[in-house]
Amino acid sequence: MIDVSYRISGRSLPVEHAHALSCAVQQCLPWFAQDHDSGLHLIHVAESGNGWMRPDAVPGGLLYLSRRTRLTLRIPDVRQMDAQALSGSTLDVDGHRLAVGEHKVRPLRPARTLFSRFVVTSEQDPESRFVALVEVELREMGVRTDRLLCGKTHLISTPDERLYTRSVLVAGLTPDESIVLQDTGLGPGRKFGCGLFIPCKSIEPLNTAEGD
Repeated sequence: MIDVSYRISGRSLPVEHAHALSCAVQQCLPWFAQDHDSGLHLIHVAESGNGWMRPDAVPGGLLYLSRRTRLTLRIPDVRQMDAQALSGSTLDVDGHRLAVGEHKVRPLRPARTLFSRFVVTSEQDPESRFVALVEVELREMGVRTDRLLCGKTHLISTPDERLYTRSVLVAGLTPDESIVLQDTGLGPGRKFGCGLFIPCKSIEPLNTAEGD
């Protein structure tokens, strides 16, 4: 897997843009919808710090884009050439125009600590059960960690479903485990930004409920 990062220009996007942005990308890249492993990183802007905080998800809430804002896809390496078709397009994201510019390929790099903003859970599952299920899934992919933290809950709504999620931080990874987790991800919802892990340098803003 690789990350492909695109320069984008536009004034704003809805805070809750997961479904609209995913649909817009799929219109330009039809294979993206059918490729099970491909995923979309949701967009976070400077006002949201390092991604731990976002503006409140109120109706009509907006993210205001800067020149540094990027659109990033996580895709199999074999799709690298196919992903070039997104550059030069203009996306309609729920009425907000987003011009997509040049792209850059970013190979995944190992990090001892990885973070996912959104991992799908059940609305009924308490935190302890969610942590236990995550630990089982990690073991099944050969990842053993000495520290697993979960944080904020978040709801992602689409016309077909409501995805209840929690943020997850996994620490103490070996280089091989780190790449496996980034390659594989956790749970469903890749097209809406769920289950995708990125390197993390700070864990202070997370809740400190440990799963060990």
